[in-house]
Amino acid sequence: MSVLRSYYYKLPPGLRLLGRKIYYFPIDLYDGITGKRSKNEPKKGDIYVGSSDFLAHGIRQTAVLQKYIDLKNTDHVLDVGCGIGRTAVALTGIITEGTYEGFDAVEKGIIWCNKNIQQKYSHFHFKFTPIHNDLYNSYSQKAENFTFPYDNGKFDKVFLFSVFTHMQIPEIRRYLDEISRVLKNEGLCLATFFLFDESKTESGSMHFPHIFDGYKLMDEKVTAANIAVSMRLLNEMAHEAGLKVIKIKEGYWRTQVEKKYADEFQDIVVLKKI
Repeated sequence: MSVLRSYYYKLPPGLRLLGRKIYYFPIDLYDGITGKRSKNEPKKGDIYVGSSDFLAHGIRQTAVLQKYIDLKNTDHVLDVGCGIGRTAVALTGIITEGTYEGFDAVEKGIIWCNKNIQQKYSHFHFKFTPIHNDLYNSYSQKAENFTFPYDNGKFDKVFLFSVFTHMQIPEIRRYLDEISRVLKNEGLCLATFFLFDESKTESGSMHFPHIFDGYKLMDEKVTAANIAVSMRLLNEMAHEAGLKVIKIKEGYWRTQVEKKYADEFQDIVVLKKI
């Protein structure tokens, strides 16, 4: 773990978001004055879902959804942990006859999405769900007890980018159960993970020094900092939820995977409701 990342995780949740806003303030001020920032793009200091190019990354993720779960313009889709709309912005040009639903535990992201996306695209909806995550907040609602606010069998596709990488095992189990519940029969889910094979010694740009049965943590105190899950445990949890892992594409966080041959930094997992 980098020194900067280590200090970042030592901050209380509220200060992490504030610290990011302060860090990017000069860039945001310059972009605002020069008009460099797109009207479909939040300020960098408000983006809490990674430091990559907001619009370009959303377009890449949309391409991943089209490639791996055959995303169609008529699909009814659920974006779990939609953040501040990085994927949703790109999807406004794809989901034209279906519907989009997204929810997230960071309220300012939902406020931005409702103001900048929902008001223009009435078939896009965003919900604030105050779920506890020790990386971002101190809410009391636990993800391991959370019920998605949607009816059974509502969605053709569900996707999660960099969500399961910030959850503990009981929370992942619960979300897999809920994903199965809200998916239509034979519906598909695309999710990203940091995966490892317990029978092999593997290396990557992410380090998980705290080892447990079936998973590893980057930071033992901030348990949502990042988690790696064994492929054995993932398959067990998916099966228990009524899902089946049908494809894994390794990400370029792995030492042996070149970026030009990968579609995402994290490992892509496609699950099917069985």
